[in-house]
Amino acid sequence: MNEEINKCIEVLQNGGLILYPTDTIWGIGCDATNEEAVKRVYDLKKRKDSKALICLVANDVMLERTVEEVPEVAYDIIDLSTKPTTIIYDKPKGVAKNLFAEDNTLAIRVASDKFCRYLINKFKKPIVSTSSNLSGKPTPKSFNEIDPVILKGVDYVVNLQPEQKSAVPSAIIKLGNDGTVKIIRK
Repeated sequence: MNEEINKCIEVLQNGGLILYPTDTIWGIGCDATNEEAVKRVYDLKKRKDSKALICLVANDVMLERTVEEVPEVAYDIIDLSTKPTTIIYDKPKGVAKNLFAEDNTLAIRVASDKFCRYLINKFKKPIVSTSSNLSGKPTPKSFNEIDPVILKGVDYVVNLQPEQKSAVPSAIIKLGNDGTVKIIRK
């Protein structure tokens, strides 16, 4: 696993894209602080950049460095969730501006997968995580369903867990700094 982590970090540091197993599905990833790398993800997916991407962080400390204010309820949701849960926060900071949604929010998940956490911790920055499909196409449920265009378009494909069992997208909850809570995807 260390060799895979090191290869990923080298690619990420050079603005490259990786295809990697996350705590939900196979994802396309890049350095979330690198605007050019983020643009490459949108281009590869043939997706408008007005549709925001998810960002993975390794822990609460990294989360707190990525948004101006983490509502208290977010910690409860993270701790009590029985499945990977992405939370949309107001006022992101310290990441590429083209990751923000039009309403100045950012979808962030504290990674629960061991590989992801280790990778992000060692990289020391948030990593983009978006489904490994072209925009408008179904999300691949297994590695074998990933479009060859995506496989060719990334700079490195992680050689771990070729068949991931839990190919289920995360739950998504939007938390406003004003206390509003909205379930986007269960």
